[in-house]
Amino acid sequence: MSDDEELEKIRRRQMEELQRQAMQRQMAEEEEKQREIEKARRQQILRQILDPSARERLNNVRLVRPDLADNVENQLIQLASMGRINRIIKESDIIDILSKLTENKREPKIERRSK
Repeated sequence: MSDDEELEKIRRRQMEELQRQAMQRQMAEEEEKQREIEKARRQQILRQILDPSARERLNNVRLVRPDLADNVENQLIQLASMGRINRIIKESDIIDILSKLTENKREPKIERRSK
């Protein structure tokens, strides 16, 4: 094999690698764009069904328990998409929902034993 053939082979491999990387980058960008669209859709639905204080409460919960906030949001979005929410959800409603979701959790009990 001549040097020219080897050089051409190396160039071809490099070109294929660059094309593959470009394709992966493009797919990642498309996935990110889809995530952003979905996030915007979710936020739009939540803006329609939650009053500002309820949204603020849910955002505060997200700081401490993101899984719980996601769970509540998912449930609310699902109910809204099924047409089962016929009024604006207030902060007190969010508090009720949160308390019902967390009431089954056992609180750790700390006992002090004196000597």
